[in-house]
Order: sequence, then C-alpha cells, then structure tokens
Amino acid sequence: MSDFLLELRSEEIPARMQERAREDLAKLFAAELAKAGLKTAEIVTYATPRRLALIARDLPLATEAVREEVKGPRASAPPQALEGFLRKTGLTRDDLVERDGVLFAITDKLGRATAEVLAEAVPAVIRAFPWPKAMRWGAASSSTESPRWVRPLQGIVALLDEDVVPFEVAGVASGAATVGHRFHHPGVITIGSAQDYVEKLRACHVVVDGAERRASIAVGAKLAAQGAGLSLVEDEGLLFENAGLTEFPMPLLGRFDASYLSVPPEVIQLTARVNQKYFVCRDADGNLADAFVCTANIDAEDGGDQIVEGNRKVLAARLSDAKFFYETDLKTPLDELRPKLDKIVFHEKLGTVADKVERVAKLARWLVEAGVVRAADAASSPFATPVSTTHPVTPAKAGVSPERAGQEPREMPASAGMTGGADGATARLADMAERAARLAKADLVTGMVGEFPELQGLMGGYYAAAQGEPVEVAEAIRDHYKPVGQGDDVPTTPVTVAVALADKLDTIFAFFAINEKPTGSKDPFALRRAALGVISLITANSLRLSLYKAWSFWRMFARLSVPPSVDHAYTSSLDFFADRLKVQQREAGVRHDLVDAVFALGGEDDLVRLLARVQALQGFVGTEDGANLLAGYKRAANILKKEGFEGAAEATAPGYAPEPAEAALIAALDAAEPRAAAAVEAEDFEGAMAALASLRAPIDAFFDQVTVNDADPAKRTARLALLARVRAAVHRVADFSRIEG
Repeated sequence: MSDFLLELRSEEIPARMQERAREDLAKLFAAELAKAGLKTAEIVTYATPRRLALIARDLPLATEAVREEVKGPRASAPPQALEGFLRKTGLTRDDLVERDGVLFAITDKLGRATAEVLAEAVPAVIRAFPWPKAMRWGAASSSTESPRWVRPLQGIVALLDEDVVPFEVAGVASGAATVGHRFHHPGVITIGSAQDYVEKLRACHVVVDGAERRASIAVGAKLAAQGAGLSLVEDEGLLFENAGLTEFPMPLLGRFDASYLSVPPEVIQLTARVNQKYFVCRDADGNLADAFVCTANIDAEDGGDQIVEGNRKVLAARLSDAKFFYETDLKTPLDELRPKLDKIVFHEKLGTVADKVERVAKLARWLVEAGVVRAADAASSPFATPVSTTHPVTPAKAGVSPERAGQEPREMPASAGMTGGADGATARLADMAERAARLAKADLVTGMVGEFPELQGLMGGYYAAAQGEPVEVAEAIRDHYKPVGQGDDVPTTPVTVAVALADKLDTIFAFFAINEKPTGSKDPFALRRAALGVISLITANSLRLSLYKAWSFWRMFARLSVPPSVDHAYTSSLDFFADRLKVQQREAGVRHDLVDAVFALGGEDDLVRLLARVQALQGFVGTEDGANLLAGYKRAANILKKEGFEGAAEATAPGYAPEPAEAALIAALDAAEPRAAAAVEAEDFEGAMAALASLRAPIDAFFDQVTVNDADPAKRTARLALLARVRAAVHRVADFSRIEG
C-alpha cells in the first residue's frame, strides 16, 4: 500500500474559498479514483493562502484486472444497429457473445499502475475544479481552452510514496519541490513523501492544517486580550477568515483612540471586522474597549510593535470615517430624511420605498387597533429595554446640536377622546407603531448605512433615540427587520412586533399580488425568510391574526395594479405560508402531514389556532385509539370513494331496524358530534380528540358485524350515509385522508 501527496501551489487563494476548495478537491479526486477502480483508505485535505493539498492513504500499487460487459442489440436486429454497436465497441461480429438472443461485448481490461492512473486523474481534477471565480494566465490565456485556476498555478507536488508522479498542467510540471513561508523561508523545500509533508512545512513556518491555525489564533487572541485585562469578542467567521489569510498566524493586541468609543459599538466592531479583519474586546463591565486584535503572518523580531502600529493607523482612519458619518447623520432628524425615500425604487411594480413605508405604517396601526398586538401586557414592563445594553445612545453624544442635547423623549400624541384606560393604551400603542413604521426605513439614506448596509435598522434606532423618540419607537426601528434567520431573536415588545410583522406581511402580500413568487431554489426577494419571520412573530407572541383579514385590509390601501383575481394571490400566499410552516415545524419535531391535514380543511388562517390543532392531532394519532380511528376512517373513506357516495352526512334515522353494531355507531356519533363541535369552537382540541376517540370501538364493531353493501338498497344507502357521518365528524378536527400511515 502507498500514500499519495498532491500539493497545488498558487498565488493567494481567497480565504472564503478555501474550506469549500478542500471539500471539492477530496470529492473530485475520489471520483477520478473510482472511475479507475481504485479505493483509498482515507483522504486528508489542507488549505493555506498559497496551497491546496491532499494526502490519499493506503492506495494499492495497481488497479485490478476487470471484465467489462456491454449489452448490444438483439441478434436479429437490422444490420445498421449491429454496425453501430461494433463501431462503438471496436470489436467484430465474431468477438460478440450471444445470450438469449441478445449480443454482448465482453472485454478484459488489464490492471494499471496506480502512478499511471494518478497522472491522468490529477490534471482531470484541475480542469474540472469548480472555483466560484477562476482566471487564465500566460500566453495560453488567449484561448478559452487554456487551464483555469483560482490564481496562477506556480508549482505542483505529486508524490506516490517517494516517487514523483509525472504530468504537466498549464506548463507546470509535477515534482517534489515546494516553498515555505513567503518571508521566513522563501527558498525551495524538497518533500520526501506524504509522511514528512506537514512537519517539513511546519519547520519552514507554514502551518498547513487550517484547524490548527484557527486554534492558534483563537488561543493567542484570547490570551492577548486577557493579558490586557480584557475579554475577546469571539467571532467564528472572523476566525476562519484570519486563518485563511495567514500561513503562520501571530495574534497581536493593539489600542485605538478612546474618543472613537462615542460611536455605537456595532459600528466599531463592523469597521474592525469587515474592513480590517480585526477582533474587538470588552472591558470588565462588558463595554466595548479601545482595543483590537489583529493577526500577523510573521513572527516579528520586535514582537510585532511595528505591525500593531501600522494596523492602528489604518483602523484609526476607518474609525475616523465612521465617526464622521455618525456625527453628520445625527444632525438631520429622521423626519427630514423621509422625503428622500421617494427617490428609491422598491420594485418597479410596487413603487418606491416611501410607498412601502406608507403601507407598513397603516398595516402596523391596524394590527394594534384590530387587537392583534395588544398593549395590555405592557403595564408591568413598559418596554424598558435600552437600545443597546452595552452602549446606550444619549442625545448629548457625538455632535448633537445644543438645542437638542438633554431633550426629553418625545411624547406621542394621544387620539382624541382616548387618553386613559385600555382604550388610551391602545391608542398610544397604535400611534407609536405608526410613528416607528414611518421612521423605520429613514436610515437607508444616511451616510452610515450607505457605508455599512448591514447596519440598517440598528442605526435608525440610535438616531431615533438621540432625537428624543420614545424608547419603544427606537426599539421598533432598531429591530423591525427581525427575525432575519434561524436562531435570530424574535421581537416580543408590542411596538416592535407590530412594525416587524407589518413590514414582512407587506413584503409577502405585495410580491404575491404582482405574481412574483419564489420558484424552485430562486427567491430573489427573500419571501421565504419573510414568511418564516411572520410565523415566528405570530407563534412566539401567540398573536391571534387572521391572515385573510390582514390581506383584505392591506388590499384597501395598497394601490397596486394587482391581477384581476386578487383572492387567488391571497390563496397562493396562504399555501406559501403552509409550506413554510411545515419547514419550521419539522425542525420542532411536528409531522408535515399533520400540518397538511389541518390546512386541508380550508378556512383556517389563524396560525396559533392551527398549530394548537396540529399539536393535539400529533398527540392523538400517536395513541392506540388514534391509530385505530385513523384506520377505521380510511376504511370508511375508501368505501365511500369506491362507491362514489356523495350523499348527506346528517343524522337521519334509518327506515329499518338497525343491527346492534349499527345502532351503537349511530348512538356514538349522536354523542360525539356535538361534543367535538363544541370543543373545536372552544379551541379545546384535546377535548375534540377525546370525543373522536369514543368512536373507535363502535367503528371497529360496525365493520366486523355489519355488511355495508347490503342487497337491500335502503340499507346500503343508509349505511353509506352513516360512514359519511363518520368522515364528516372526523373532518371537524382534521382531514385524516392527508395523514400518512
């Protein structure tokens, strides 16, 4: 058995591509081996900024001899078919074997040396490599047939044990030579075999294992922060990026001017992260500290002092820009920025961002006034969460004009005649929801969000707080995009919930109204994410919302050139919500067929009520009574379908003396139907299931003792009608025909 080493050395590989490249290299290499009938015990891959490497362990010295059999035409086939098959296989008619009137081409292939297979496999891997972006280089680049790689290839190491596997790609011949660290050991290194590859490069200041580099950075950065009495703000994505930028990482701690801490901490962290790839730190109180950790690629003789100073200067320039944007933005109230939204197109068929803001504001207010979002729970906890627990924004900071400094939070106007009590609380909540919705998108035209689009919403929250808006309004502006993905926080404060829900509902309703729905894997307007956000907001806050009522209200003021069949757009959107709900609930352990069974009843668009019914149904079908009732229901439904019976399902006395089991089922239905109906009306779905469970034994006895298709037409019709009653009773809770099993 032999080990094979492959190293593809190039100019710098972007950090974001390295991990995927390792996976692709292993997959493509294994596929090429499989084509030749070779198997390896293990494939290990490595990636650094300058090299992509692979080690395949325990390869056989040669492939095994194989016999290939290709089925051809029948012996009686026309001559043209036989001639085509002979051309394809390169054989003569006498070489073919006939079995059961069919011709077969059978060839014996001798085994091949593994080195020969590898010499063909590696160039094929390089040619097929799926880099997200690749380039051509040199004189050959004038042809589209020239090889492509992420950056120009500079060297190839290909060793099967100690022997070079000879081949050439893009003018680069394989060999045993590579280079070490760009600065510490730029000279040529000769690799002996796969066994000494990792350690030989380590001796030359190259850590080829990305996991080892990440661990080194994580530990080094944490120790550097702790040495200064600080704690590191951990960031896994940044860890991968720094590891992808260095071959010999050395974390170093530096300081920046503390005056920049007047800028919101998220801005400082994003500036350091996105522009410079630095980690940030917190002090003992949990506040952002005037410190950063950069990752050098060399072990500097001065301990990294010059590197830190250079990075400090670059970061200072970035933070100076951020501070300028922030202070400039604070000078213009959000109200004065709103007219600029008229110049930003949201969608050519949906108008401008200002048009969207108008729709969201009206819908947010309606959600409160319709009682979907309530102020009742606000009395004991009046939304006291600050805009930032680590960096509260106050008007006295960051260049706010003197006349605005120290200003008290703005009071929202109270609706006439509704200044106290529950109605007054609702009116104030509705005013705040509308106000927050009208200001929520204003930060899109600020300098800070123009520089960092990731901060939209967040900066609006800071600016709103600084200009004296109520904390509830500032919070809603800050968080109205949430939740933006799985694991994100779901807003729970009423003003934020109203605005966040209105924003997402408007997006879904609007795009479905113009028939711009997700198709396959394409979802350019992130409607799936918006729908999951709506579901999370509704379920986390137990909001009793009729999606149809929300759609109907939205339609009244949307002012869109919607298709003629507007209700079809709503139906499509409800189906879309059902699909998203199944995805979300699957992760919670809820069966998708049970969601289908409840949605199939039609008319159910209250997701809280729907999920309560689904959960009760899941508990019921998992019991013996539930499983047996499901079996009895399906037997009844199958008989009705086979007979094409569409008669009435009302309780009517048969015109004959029913058999005992028949009479027992009638009595059981007479008792269960009103109990189930009353329980469903009271949203006591467990009670409804219990009522249905009482039908289990009578249904079993009925099928055991009664002939449905009796020779007497009257009995047959009455008994089919009785089965229709069973089906109708069950359908009060769910469409059991959609349940699997």
